[in-house]
Amino acid sequence: MNGVEPGTPCWTDLATPGLEDARQFYPELFGWTGRISPEPDAGGYTVFQKDGKAVAGAGPPATPEQVPVWSMYVATDDADLVATRVEAAGGQVVVSPFDVSTQGRMAVLADPAGAVFSVWQPMAMRGAELFNAPGAMCWNELVTPDPESAKEFYALVFGWHPEERPAGPVAYIGWRCGARIVAGMVPRAEPLPADLPAYWAVYFAVEDADATAARAAELGGTILVPPRDNPAGRSAALRDPSGALFSISTLR
Repeated sequence: MNGVEPGTPCWTDLATPGLEDARQFYPELFGWTGRISPEPDAGGYTVFQKDGKAVAGAGPPATPEQVPVWSMYVATDDADLVATRVEAAGGQVVVSPFDVSTQGRMAVLADPAGAVFSVWQPMAMRGAELFNAPGAMCWNELVTPDPESAKEFYALVFGWHPEERPAGPVAYIGWRCGARIVAGMVPRAEPLPADLPAYWAVYFAVEDADATAARAAELGGTILVPPRDNPAGRSAALRDPSGALFSISTLR
């Protein structure tokens, strides 16, 4: 199944106090349908589907003070081992590995610059069922003030190899995992939100970046970086009504 090789981003979800708002905003924006978990301890966790295939999730924040945030999940065979590696490499274990009922085992982690990500050790739930199609996750990109330490950290944690890609004036790094480039990295160039010193940007594919950005603003979101062309397509950075940051991109 696509996207569950270890070291590959396999899922994304939103932690937000505005869960009700998210269940309205994203289906209107991306054409998603939401399925709310009936399990009492799931906190109303919602799996969003596009054309009947799981693409993303949303749930309540882990702690009351957590800012609303989209998280990237990287597939792994051993969540506990990854957590150990993160600490050894100078990162932080934000939430220690735990089982999500029979679905899988996960942990929430942070790199030395504070960029938060999760790992997913699949059991019943393999990850997203659709990638690189409108309404589905299509890319993940680390935005960081310290690319050099990130190169060492992610090599130690996931065995990723950084490769420079031609992308105009800024050095763009692609993360290679085996035969595939699975994610990217850009140095923090423009002023970014103060609540996110370094972060993993989650990109969703859309058919028309300009129309989707305009629609997001109509629905109560904010356009943080207006649509612009790049080598991969045309992308924009947005915030949802609760303030969670996400990106959209057309695919070339």
